[in-house]
Amino acid sequence: MPAHTTHDAARDEAVAPLLRGIAVLGRLTGADGGTLSLSALERTTGLARSTVDRLTATLARMGYVRLDGRDVALAPRLMELGNAYLAALRLPALLSARADGLADELDESVSLAVGDRDGIRFIHQATRRRAMSLSFRIGDLLPAERTAPGPLFAAEWTASDWHRWRERRAADPGDHSFPAVPPREPGAPGEDFARRAAKAAADGWALDDQLIEPGLVAVSVPVRDPGTGRVACVASVVSHTSRHTAPDLRAALLPRLRAAVAAMEDDLRAAPAPEPGPPPAGLALWTGASKQELGREFVESLARGLTVLTAFGEGRSALTLTQVAQATGLARATARRALLTHARAGLVAPATGHTFTLTPRVLSLGFPPLSRTSLPEIAQPHLTALAERVHESASLAVLSDSGEEIQYTARASAARVLSARVTVGTRLPARATALGRVLLALPEVRARGYALVDEELEAGLRAIAVPVRDRTGRVVAALNVALHAARRTADDCVAQILPELRHTADLVETELRVAGRFCRVAVV
Repeated sequence: MPAHTTHDAARDEAVAPLLRGIAVLGRLTGADGGTLSLSALERTTGLARSTVDRLTATLARMGYVRLDGRDVALAPRLMELGNAYLAALRLPALLSARADGLADELDESVSLAVGDRDGIRFIHQATRRRAMSLSFRIGDLLPAERTAPGPLFAAEWTASDWHRWRERRAADPGDHSFPAVPPREPGAPGEDFARRAAKAAADGWALDDQLIEPGLVAVSVPVRDPGTGRVACVASVVSHTSRHTAPDLRAALLPRLRAAVAAMEDDLRAAPAPEPGPPPAGLALWTGASKQELGREFVESLARGLTVLTAFGEGRSALTLTQVAQATGLARATARRALLTHARAGLVAPATGHTFTLTPRVLSLGFPPLSRTSLPEIAQPHLTALAERVHESASLAVLSDSGEEIQYTARASAARVLSARVTVGTRLPARATALGRVLLALPEVRARGYALVDEELEAGLRAIAVPVRDRTGRVVAALNVALHAARRTADDCVAQILPELRHTADLVETELRVAGRFCRVAVV
């Protein structure tokens, strides 16, 4: 389908609730901490409060946001949309190890970026932990002209691309539509971006000498697609002027960056064709059942529209309308309207052979703020819900580096006069606690799948704990419920508390698997 035909059809057949839901997710993505009040969403989207309530209720049912009183917060499950794009792209899976290795070798931050219209968007970050550290996140969008990768992408722009860039610069001279970078200083001299793009094309590399903000420097080299020769992504080494000046960065680090890029291109050439993974199953049935249960409060067209994005993935980077309908279980007409709506929103683009592909803009749906999610942040709402259900305190803990202590990283207290009271950061001997015995993977605990400690740490204190595993199956943390021994016997803990603990661990692990697919999730 020609691009202009797709654009016209998208304008005429767009699903309004889906566009409104995308707008809500966009506002939350740009908000501090990914959280806004319902009234703020009403104000910033211009939607009626009843509409905002229905949209957020639907997103909450999908697990994409959490409702906490009058506040709405992005939830890690939303990252499955960005994961679909990154999996279909394949570049993070194929190249991230090389980027991480280069960062370790140089002791500098290394990023991978793709072009997104007249901007660049990060798809991988290997950052150094130091006082002066980068704040860019996977999914962040930057104006091409203020970056080192930008000229390398612009070297391949068409006349219409340059026209769109000039229109954007004229409409937004302060770069206020790019929240990931500081606004452009008033009266800052304009650079000849076209000249920089031509030079980058001739040199095969580009430099950012404090274009984003004072002190930040970067050098970039394109990673080219072995099949087309076009820029697939751009690898950059980023530092600050107290460590490297821009000329020094070029002289000292550019050769090693080029060597790493050559190895990346070898990896792309050697990569076997992807095996299509299983598409999501039962989505149409789930949305239908949710509509039956919740009635008017569930916006089925929004839920079905967003599930269309999850039809894409590794080995499924370009799909026909029929393939999308089959993968999601939706009627072709429903899938078509959703695809056209996503095309209007810039999330989907037509490709060859009557197929559609996801665009980097899918990462704008919550991915940047969620890409820095930690395990305690993932676990906290689930711990709170657990404590409310069992009326006892619940905790998350990890093993210390020494292996001799546990450290509490998240807590939810029960509303009782007498309850187990420890604070986040508290350390206790690992072998004397149920949490510690789970983390130490003692043979008996491995066999049973849980640990129960009965008045060993302190008289009257009884606790039961289960493991939390990451995507690889490795135990990274433990969850427990602690209570006074007078309230439940050990058998009662196993019969009544253990199922609730395991259910909570399943919820945490599900979100951890989604969040950790392309991002590092800190455990503390």
